[in-house]
Amino acid sequence: MGGDVVEESADPAPAGGPRASSSRPKLTILPLIALIFFDVSGGPFGVEDSVGAGGGPLLSLLGFLLFPLLWSVPEALVTAELAAGFPANGGYVLWISSAFGPFWGFQEGLWKWASGNLDNALYPVLFLDYLRPSLSPATRAAALAAITAALTFLNYRGLHIVGLSAILLAAFSLSPFLALALLALPKIQPRRWLAFDPRRVNWRGYFNSMFWNLNYWDKASTLAGEVEDPTRTFPRALYGAVVLVVASYLIPLLAGTGAMDGSRTGEWTDGYFAQVGMVIGGPWLRWWIQAAAAMSNMGLFQAEMSSDSFQLLGMSEMGMLPAFFAIRSKYGTPTISILFSASGIIFLSWMSFQEILEFLNFLYALGMLLEFAAFIKLRIKKPDLHRPYKVPVGTLGAVLLCLPPAFLLILVMCLASARTFIVSGSVMLFGALLYPAIEYMKSRNWVKFISTSVHSQSSFESAQTQQQAVDEASVNLLPDCSSGKSRKTEEEDPEIDLEGVSKVE
Repeated sequence: MGGDVVEESADPAPAGGPRASSSRPKLTILPLIALIFFDVSGGPFGVEDSVGAGGGPLLSLLGFLLFPLLWSVPEALVTAELAAGFPANGGYVLWISSAFGPFWGFQEGLWKWASGNLDNALYPVLFLDYLRPSLSPATRAAALAAITAALTFLNYRGLHIVGLSAILLAAFSLSPFLALALLALPKIQPRRWLAFDPRRVNWRGYFNSMFWNLNYWDKASTLAGEVEDPTRTFPRALYGAVVLVVASYLIPLLAGTGAMDGSRTGEWTDGYFAQVGMVIGGPWLRWWIQAAAAMSNMGLFQAEMSSDSFQLLGMSEMGMLPAFFAIRSKYGTPTISILFSASGIIFLSWMSFQEILEFLNFLYALGMLLEFAAFIKLRIKKPDLHRPYKVPVGTLGAVLLCLPPAFLLILVMCLASARTFIVSGSVMLFGALLYPAIEYMKSRNWVKFISTSVHSQSSFESAQTQQQAVDEASVNLLPDCSSGKSRKTEEEDPEIDLEGVSKVE
């Protein structure tokens, strides 16, 4: 399957470009579950803040029971339907373009890419914090650049390698918490789970912590074109990842808060699970948890960079970004897009953790509101859109499904600081100006773009027939984004999805 772009342009694809590595290995369900796990979670590292900010274990435990129902499950369901219906690189940029046109698709891409790069800037820093917190500033800066370069090279080396390493890293990152849970069992006192001090509640910190630890379910959709049988694999992988993520939070929290002295709630901040391991199991468990945290940050970095770079590749294949973003290496990875994302990570890594957290949450919330709107709009505007997986609700049900997470998104945005509003507003203004500037460059042929001219009906039908022989469920992958629209239809409907780009799996 997928990712190759059918072009009418006489210009050949660049060497190592979009046509390269057509026989590259595809992601199967287990690597995809591992990548989604790292896109969203990476383990319970960072959930300690929810105990401290929530004034005790009660709000934290309730949050990780209720938030997945109100937020994670709806987002995963929406992602499953739209990723199966648009199984190509670019993910949510495709969905928004189909629902609201390319301008808003571009804005979605910019917001989510900026949010992802802010998120990924955290992980090399946290990796160093777990391993050597006493490094000098100069040594730390050099180590940060070296680690970023090493992890970037691994990402360049092949998505299948990233997927397999994600499986191993997930297993290692979660293994000490199985030991922690078993050792904590005799010491657990359930009454400690009910501890709650309303005077210590920091609502902004609590909601930001909850939101950050349970978002990015849609992130892996940007590399759907690299997945084996995405119309079936994506929904199954999302279901598996939801169970894995919720369990990876609740089991360590139940073990740690139930076995530890309830009067030490104020000590529950980032990295406190290492101390929990020390108290419950001894130094060996603390070191194991610290090593798992460091390795988890590697997995988080890898998954985020893969999603961000394939998003840029997908946008280039749609004609939204210059063609060089779609250039692939001999390993099938988007070389320029990876380097571009790595540069953004290094540039942003000087910011503080809380600054990054608020900025990325706000931009991510903007993008998710647009995705929920697109989900509803496509149900109304394009009821006949081929949906290999469909959330089993009607239009009213789709609206009701999106209301609780939309409320949480707006709440998180309202709790943001004035500085976050200013920075996010600047990103939005930049996107609004950048889109017409790129369109102007395209019209003047200043930079090469992948052709998005409309192809013949017979060419697209031939591709569909070939795909149907392999997998009937994948027929008509992008029915409204395809070259199958006639010139007459284009004139009647100005919202031509992806400006006529056809994906052939």
